[in-house]
Amino acid sequence: MGNVGRAVVRLLQAKEKELRERYGIEWRATGVASRRMGWIARPEGLEAEEILALANRASGEKQGGAVPKVRDAAVQGGRSNPEASGVPLQAPTPQTKDVREWIAAARADVLMEMTPLNRVDGQPAVEHIRAALEAGAHAISANKGPVVFAHEELRKLAQEKGKKFLFESAVMDGTPIFSLFRETLPLAELRGFRGILNSTTNVVLAGMEVGLPLEEAVKRAQELGVAETDPSDDLDGWDAAVKVAALAIVLMGAKVRIEEIEREGIRRLDPAAVREARAAGTPYKLVCRAERAGGRVRASVRPERVPLGDPLAAVNGTSSCVHFHLDFLPGLTIVEHAPGVEATAYGMVADFIHAVGKEV
Repeated sequence: MGNVGRAVVRLLQAKEKELRERYGIEWRATGVASRRMGWIARPEGLEAEEILALANRASGEKQGGAVPKVRDAAVQGGRSNPEASGVPLQAPTPQTKDVREWIAAARADVLMEMTPLNRVDGQPAVEHIRAALEAGAHAISANKGPVVFAHEELRKLAQEKGKKFLFESAVMDGTPIFSLFRETLPLAELRGFRGILNSTTNVVLAGMEVGLPLEEAVKRAQELGVAETDPSDDLDGWDAAVKVAALAIVLMGAKVRIEEIEREGIRRLDPAAVREARAAGTPYKLVCRAERAGGRVRASVRPERVPLGDPLAAVNGTSSCVHFHLDFLPGLTIVEHAPGVEATAYGMVADFIHAVGKEV
């Protein structure tokens, strides 16, 4: 229940009337879980203000200087707690039974999963999605882990249960990529794609183009709030590789493992060479690609010099871009310009509508 979770709640609040009148959706939040604050469940519904207050408290923020209150009869950390006001929630243990206990207590129709990526095995997000589907709830995730490590299993489980497993926000925030292929490109065969899927390296390379050494360019990206405290996954190409794997698995039916992706980050690039490449009109970009070759899908992430006429060359800052090559549409390019947390929230709400809504 971090920035994305709060943005989802705010978006659902803002669009409440349209959700009801256009899609026949009357929603209420029946449970919230967080690594920091534990979990709370109330089947009859939590007030949006309560959820935001709890989330703010968990992140160390204050809301109007008041101690956030939770109404009586909420279930916290697996037990009833009528004296909930100002009491820290019990943090859940990592055991599967606690996840299932929370889902059962919340009696939710939909789970929205927004935990950080674990690129080793996708846990605990994979188990969260599995538990939700087994409990008869739709599962919506902004996490790439379940897609990369368990897509086929979870897809089949969702089908067996008559539920949806959706993940539009897993790659390029809320940009409609997975839904584009699922709903608007019948019979089209995706032969390959290439793109820029990591914004941190985009910003770092821009700094190197104006003469900054790598370390200074990273520091600037951190000051801008783009780079993590430890940017290794970005600089070494791991974040991009996970995104390539997610796209290839879902859109191309590839059986690709992250460690099998040819991966080279930007650490070895010489700042002078980066500056010269920009001056020559062929700037360096960390290019992600996948293509069918010899009956299999080959994927890679590596820095490449891109000519200015290429759509990828114009992608700067926190923007992203992916260019698809299909049998009947040889050039389909999608660009996401300077997304914020609201874009990720939108992707999750769009999945929510797809799962439970209907035009009225």
